[in-house]
Amino acid sequence: MTETTTIAAISTAQAPGGIGLIRISGPQAQEIADKVFTAKSGKKLAGEKGYTVHYGRVHDEAGEIDEAIAINYRAPASFTGENVTELSCHGGLYLLRRTLRALYHAGARPAQPGEFTRRAFLNGKMGLTEAESVMELISARGDQAARAALAGRDGALERRIEAVKETLVGAAAHLEAWADYPEEEIPEVNEDELQRIFFDAGRELDRLLQSFDAGRALREGVDTVIAGKPNAGKSTLMNLLAGCERSIVTDVEGTTRDIVEETVLVGGIPLRLADTAGLRDTDDAVERIGVERARKRLESAQLVLAVFDSSRKMGEEDRRLAHACRNVPALAVVNKSDLPTKLDYSYIQKYFQHIVVLSAKNGDGLEELAKAIGKVLKTSEIDPNEGLLFTERQREAARRAKESLEEAERALQIGMTLDAVTVSLEGAVASLLELTGEKVTDAVVDEVFSRFCVGK
Repeated sequence: MTETTTIAAISTAQAPGGIGLIRISGPQAQEIADKVFTAKSGKKLAGEKGYTVHYGRVHDEAGEIDEAIAINYRAPASFTGENVTELSCHGGLYLLRRTLRALYHAGARPAQPGEFTRRAFLNGKMGLTEAESVMELISARGDQAARAALAGRDGALERRIEAVKETLVGAAAHLEAWADYPEEEIPEVNEDELQRIFFDAGRELDRLLQSFDAGRALREGVDTVIAGKPNAGKSTLMNLLAGCERSIVTDVEGTTRDIVEETVLVGGIPLRLADTAGLRDTDDAVERIGVERARKRLESAQLVLAVFDSSRKMGEEDRRLAHACRNVPALAVVNKSDLPTKLDYSYIQKYFQHIVVLSAKNGDGLEELAKAIGKVLKTSEIDPNEGLLFTERQREAARRAKESLEEAERALQIGMTLDAVTVSLEGAVASLLELTGEKVTDAVVDEVFSRFCVGK
């Protein structure tokens, strides 16, 4: 695709910094940059080859603005596949914005959100899943999320989808050729072989779909509630995970009366922690409001850290908490392992598959807690490097492909014509083509890049 306009935008954060970068992309990138940038060597960027660097100054009609470095790229060997010039100035917002205005005055237009990456996609520099992973990489909140996004940017997901797609395209082509050209010496369709192809492709799509929720936990974080009876050590656990005194800790029951929140990384998973009021019946009007909020928050949580005090016997509040955790992802945190044990674990074991014994006061057992959280959220079961589904768009396309594949399997099993099998098979292929962006509508492309920031 050839764009006729040249765009420009600040591609670094909109905040003061040591360096700021302005990207210019389009057929007139160098000519427009030459109106704003003067190289110390006297050379014009428009006459220079790609992958060359020039030192000079940027200016507008009022005079010099700043010293700068200009990096030249020539189509198609650039991020967007177009002619590109990047101007690196000092990172003051005034300097960058004034330089950007000068570029607009020289003929560039403001870039829209995600327009540089969109042009890279339209020019065949990357697939749609690779483009989507760019934004995931920028917004990654932990090591595993960053690794997954980088693998996506390198085409890991695209390769997984491509392998499934090629298998199904081959099967569909064989079916069509065998039906349309009976006079040719085309091998007869082997239904057992078709069933094997459908099974293998469906299993791979299942693996992708099953990893979506775990991958989303890595990317977006998990709403996590720390719940338990008063003085079980919830606030101490909150402070341990937060790495600071985030919640008030005292020996007085009912200290936490509202929800205290903090986002932390535990085992590479962003947890949006909520330390809640101790669960108990109380006559205190303020504390009662806090307890009610805690109960509501527990019901909607994506993960519950149910805290039990190992130094006290199991009480009615503990039993209520265990019962409330039956239908939500949860693990039992048996706290105060530094004190003599009085708690009977047998009741807890009925309700929780994962139990971690720790001392929030001393920090013992934190590594075991991180591992248990990974098991509950199933993040420990995925390899961030193998390619994951990132977005709801991708998940929906994979789901529709799996649905069409199942229709093809059923059609084959009940003895329908091979034409009917082929129609369903082609539906699966179409969904995979949409997933990778090889056959996608403008509306889908618009939706994908609307999530991007300006300058990327």
